[in-house]
Amino acid sequence: MKLTVTTPLMIVAKADNVAHVRAEDETGAFGILRGHADFLTALAISVVSWRDESGGEHHVAVRGGMLAVSDGNMISIATREAVADDNLHRLEAEVLASFQRRNEEELTARTDAQRLYLAAIQQIYHFLRPDRPGSVPRLERPMSQDEPTS
Repeated sequence: MKLTVTTPLMIVAKADNVAHVRAEDETGAFGILRGHADFLTALAISVVSWRDESGGEHHVAVRGGMLAVSDGNMISIATREAVADDNLHRLEAEVLASFQRRNEEELTARTDAQRLYLAAIQQIYHFLRPDRPGSVPRLERPMSQDEPTS
């Protein structure tokens, strides 16, 4: 099988003699062997491991992403960020923790930005409320000549 792991900026890993791939999505870990059915899944922050045909183990930490299997022998992974290292313990201890921390920081930043946006909308609404003294007056619809006057 062939395996390619890419980020928007680079090809992190490319292997042509892959015998087995292990990855993880939200439902848990799974394995892929030659002849696997076409498959598409969203990866969790995890370590993708593969064994080459000579028995060597290789690993790459991924910060989520998409994994696609096509034609039973081509595996493609597209991710925001990836770090390749044959030291599995370092990847699990340092890199995955860093990825998780960055995800939490991004979530906090998005939440703060959403709160700021909502506060601005509330201020605009408060300023433009019709029952507020000194608010911007509503424009009256001009009467057409066909409408009766009261």
